[in-house]
Amino acid sequence: MSAPSYQAKFLQGSIMRHIVIMTLTGAFGLMAVFLVDLADFYFLSQLNDTNVTAAIGYAGTIAFVNLNLSIGTGIAAAALVARNMGMRNAERAKEYATSAWFFTVLVSAAYTLLVAIFLPQILTLLGAKGEALHQAEVFVWTLTPGFIFLAAALSCSFALRGIGAAQRSMYITLSAAIVTLILDPIFIFKFGWGIQGAAVANAIADFVAFLFGMHGLVIANKFLNWPSFAGLKRDFPDIWKIAFPAVLTQLATPFTIAYTTAIVSSYGDEAVTATALIGRIVPVAFGVIFSLSGSVGPVIGQNFGAKNFDRVRQALRDGMVFAAVYTIIVSLVIFALRNNIANLFNATPRATELVVFFATYVGLSWAFAGAQFVAAAAFNNLGRPGLSTWFNWGKATLGTIPFAWVGAHYWGPEGIMAGTAIGAVFFGVVSVWAAFRITNQLETQ
Repeated sequence: MSAPSYQAKFLQGSIMRHIVIMTLTGAFGLMAVFLVDLADFYFLSQLNDTNVTAAIGYAGTIAFVNLNLSIGTGIAAAALVARNMGMRNAERAKEYATSAWFFTVLVSAAYTLLVAIFLPQILTLLGAKGEALHQAEVFVWTLTPGFIFLAAALSCSFALRGIGAAQRSMYITLSAAIVTLILDPIFIFKFGWGIQGAAVANAIADFVAFLFGMHGLVIANKFLNWPSFAGLKRDFPDIWKIAFPAVLTQLATPFTIAYTTAIVSSYGDEAVTATALIGRIVPVAFGVIFSLSGSVGPVIGQNFGAKNFDRVRQALRDGMVFAAVYTIIVSLVIFALRNNIANLFNATPRATELVVFFATYVGLSWAFAGAQFVAAAAFNNLGRPGLSTWFNWGKATLGTIPFAWVGAHYWGPEGIMAGTAIGAVFFGVVSVWAAFRITNQLETQ
C-alpha cells in the first residue's frame, strides 16, 4: 500500500487550539482505558467483598505495567512519525509506524509470558495474601490474553496521533470502554462469574480495540506496511533511542503505585481498597492531564522538525496553562462530590476517610504532574528522551519514597498521599525549567 499525501497539520494555526483538540480527543481515548478499570471496580464493589476489591488493587498494578510499556513504545512511534511528517517525508513516517507497532507487540508478548510464569511471586511481593491473593491470580491469568491486543491497539493510536488523525485515535480506546461497560455487568452478575467475569470482559474489549486500531491505521489511513524483522532491524536504533527511556519513564508510575500499595497493605485491606479506588478515580478525573504528553508531543515534534522554535516554546506554555486550568476545575468538582464518590463504591468508613482526604488536599498537585507531562513531551520530541526518564524516576524515588515513608510513619495512609503530592510539585517545576532551557539551546545550535 502506498502512503496517501499528508500535511503536517501543526505547523500553522493556533497552538492552543491544536493542543486542546489533540488533548481532548486523546483524553477521551485514554480516559476510556482508565474508565474500564473504574467500571470494573464499581461493579465488583457491588459484591460487598473486601477481598475482591483489594484483589483489583493488586492485579491492577500488573495490568498497568503492560499499559505503560505500550504507552512508552507508542511515544516513540508518535515522535518519529510526527518528526518525519514535519520534514514532509510521509513514506519514512509510515515505515517507522510499522516498525514501532511490531516492536510494541514483541515487548508486550515478552511481558505477558513473564507474568504468566511468575504471577504468584509478583502478587506476594505487592503485599497480597489469603483470599485477596487468590482472587488477584484469577483476574490476571484470565486477563493476560488481552495484553498483546491492547498493546497493538495503543501503538496504532499513537501512530495516528503522529499524523494528526486524533479522532481515529480516540475511537480505538473508546471502543474498549463501551464493550467493557456492556459486558461487565453481564459476566459479573448475570453469569455469576465475579472477578473472573470482569477479566473476560476486559480481554474481549482489548480485542475490539485492536480491531478498531488496525482499521484506523491500515484501512482508513493506509499507514502500515507489512511488519518484518528486516524493517525492525533498520529502524530499531531510532525507535530504541526514544522507546527505552520512554518505557523507563512510563514504568516510574506503576513503580510508584506498587511501592505505595505495598506500604498501604500494612494498614489492612480497607486501606488497600481505598488506594485502589483513588487509583482509578485519578486517571478518569485527570485523564486529560495523562494525555498531555501524547498530545503536545506531535505538536512539538512537527514544529521541531520544521525548526520553528517559537512555536515549540508556545506549545510548552499553552500546555502548562491548559493543565493548570483543567486541574483547578476538576479538583473543585471532586471536592464537591467527595462523599458521594465514596458512597457510590460502597466504601467502608475508613476507606471513605481516605477518599475524602485525597479530594480535599491532594487533587491540586496534579497541575504540577501535568506540567511534568508537558516537559516529558518536549524531552521525547526534542531528542532528549533520557531527561524524561531521569525526571520521572526522580519523582518515583526521591520524590516518593522518603516523603511517603515519613508520611506513613507519622500520619499513616494520609501521610503517604501528602508526601507523594509534595514530590510531584517539586519535580514538576524543575522539569519545566529544563524543557525551556533545552529548547533555547537547540535553537542556538
